[in-house]
Amino acid sequence: MEEQIHAFLNFLTSEKKYSENTVAAYRNDLTQFLGYLQRRFGVQRDHEGKTLMPITWDDVGREVILSYIMDLREREYTSSTIARKVAALKSFFHYLVAAGIIHNDPTVTLDSPKVKKRLPKAISRRDIERLLAAPTGSDSPKARRDHALLELLYASGMRVTELVSLDVDDVDLKAGTVFIRGKKALSKERVISIGETATQAVASYLQHGRAQLAHDPSEKALFVNHRGQRLTRQGLWLIIKHYVEQVGISQDVTPHTLRHSFAAHKLSQGKSLQDLQRLLGHANISTTQVYQQVSQESEL
Repeated sequence: MEEQIHAFLNFLTSEKKYSENTVAAYRNDLTQFLGYLQRRFGVQRDHEGKTLMPITWDDVGREVILSYIMDLREREYTSSTIARKVAALKSFFHYLVAAGIIHNDPTVTLDSPKVKKRLPKAISRRDIERLLAAPTGSDSPKARRDHALLELLYASGMRVTELVSLDVDDVDLKAGTVFIRGKKALSKERVISIGETATQAVASYLQHGRAQLAHDPSEKALFVNHRGQRLTRQGLWLIIKHYVEQVGISQDVTPHTLRHSFAAHKLSQGKSLQDLQRLLGHANISTTQVYQQVSQESEL
């Protein structure tokens, strides 16, 4: 798959006469996408150490690209950056079709993200309370898991990827804290107090739910799916979607909505921007400042 990227970059240089900076931008964007595919599908090495992928470009469908865009949004890339990366993918797949390397272009019906940045959307405290209480109607292992993850998401304001990456040892029930590794590139490790309610929900899940779900004693993941494996971002999204529909919240709610609501509600309660920046793991306070407007405009 790397060979096709190199061929495309050579095409941009020799045929399209693109500048070095433009070609370098394409190289970075396509290399990042290839890295995402390698993490998602795994890689193998031949006897010479060369990377071998279990898929080809013909196997990369529209749903994979949409998942990649979701990953970029989760990692808080700006809308303009995401739009540029999508444009690079569109050009690349158009080239692959024209060169006869693939049969169908998975980006042909893909709309480029609008560059205009929208404010994060928070939901009211009342809707948060309804959502967090939704799983408590059952004491099944899955319900205990769902209650724990919803409470933990809202109590910590962590990113979805951070939550599904948690291991059991990352939660200190006695101290009522959670250790979050954050973005690797920024090394934003942080310890956050999660409060009594979330601590009790996680404790209940660990004592009466996780053992029934995690069949392998060596599994380190805090939150696991019905197969006993680490819960994925997509799995978490489906869980939240289920409870949003169950309690009848009309507003569009994604896993990241709980992070936005956490931030907006903390500000409305008097939390300083500096403290909120640390809790959210933002590198720049300007990223945190947007929640001032969210807090003011939301009906909290």
